[in-house]
Amino acid sequence: MRILKIGQKGFDRYLSGVESRIAEDPLRLEGEVRSILRDVKKRGDEALLRYTQQFDNVRLTLSQLEVKREEVKEARKRIPRDFLETLKKASHRIRRFHQFAKKRWMVKWIEEGIRIEQIVKPLERVGIYVPGGKASYPSTVLMAAIPAKVAGVKEIIITTPPHPEGISPAVLVAADLAGVDRIFRAGGVQAIGALAYGTGSIPKVDKIVGPGNRYVAIAKRLVYGAVDLDMVAGPSEIVIISDGKTPPAFLAADLISQAEHDERALSILITTSEAFAKKVEEEVRRQLLTLKRERIARKSLRQRGAILIVKDLPHAIELANRIAPEHLELSVKNPLRLAKSVKHAGAVFLGPHTPEAIGDYLAGPNHILPTSGTARYASALSVEDFQKKINLMQFSEKALRRFEGDVKRFTEWEGLEGHYRSVQIRMKRQ
Repeated sequence: MRILKIGQKGFDRYLSGVESRIAEDPLRLEGEVRSILRDVKKRGDEALLRYTQQFDNVRLTLSQLEVKREEVKEARKRIPRDFLETLKKASHRIRRFHQFAKKRWMVKWIEEGIRIEQIVKPLERVGIYVPGGKASYPSTVLMAAIPAKVAGVKEIIITTPPHPEGISPAVLVAADLAGVDRIFRAGGVQAIGALAYGTGSIPKVDKIVGPGNRYVAIAKRLVYGAVDLDMVAGPSEIVIISDGKTPPAFLAADLISQAEHDERALSILITTSEAFAKKVEEEVRRQLLTLKRERIARKSLRQRGAILIVKDLPHAIELANRIAPEHLELSVKNPLRLAKSVKHAGAVFLGPHTPEAIGDYLAGPNHILPTSGTARYASALSVEDFQKKINLMQFSEKALRRFEGDVKRFTEWEGLEGHYRSVQIRMKRQ
């Protein structure tokens, strides 16, 4: 990992590169993605099966596309009992948090002759994309499906890339625990196209959620409008702010925990001590030697990782807000006080004993978070993402008359005569 001190050559250049990372998806990939989407939209299942063989090296028949109920039941027997209990524990904690977070109220405004309301309704059908390339992610299943279930979504569908050895049993069990209705063997751009447009086998959904690689991210962006999206996620990110009091081994492990996701993951430590920075960097090098995903993590840290040395903690927070990271760890003496200055972050982890990994699995809040700087305006996936709001209005004749003149003035200004007539005609009938 590079160590950069404020004022040093390269510090501002690195920071500017991090801030502009939202624009990193290469446009050259867009043409290929569009072509696949068009093909799936036109040819449906035929295209889906062909791309599955081409990209996933798995030949499926139409009858094999959907996972059978018996396969889900069988999956329980294929995972260790202790991990099954862990999945149940995680499922319970995630469900409990999202039940607490669920908005249950209805807006109601009553005045003389007027009734205004806003009601909340769940989406009808939601598609969840579960990645399956470099790792298996049952945690993503729980994080995406449980809030949808809590929201009252009628039908929850999962697509996940097939493998010659089959879908991970943990993914199938997690889907069962979360209340998923249907599971399909489909991945990549073709799966996004199938969910967005529908095929003979996979029904069209109202919204697609879940992370994926660059191709999946581009595909999601291109189908927006045909369906709603949670977000267009980029590579995983972590920013750690430390006052130098946390054991360096702790923070080195946290930096590596994100770097092992993907070669394009972003891992940054911001500290006030150059001596501490060097200790963390040494720990990173030492821990990488025994990591199974060492190649991926090393490349990520070499290309995109950094330790930034600043003058004080307020400056560290200022930089973190500029970066707007997916995960922000405040490993300082009084993290709660420092957290009050956080403006932009997907999730914040307080103190030396709250590693990002606990949020990934068991804390309860959602781990599907805004990346690539979008935490400036976006939030974690929640129950609200699976709901829509409908406004209701009712005016009495007397109440409508009170607003006739106001409507007229608006319509005259905007040149929409027909709008005023729809009010005026009701007044003439009196």
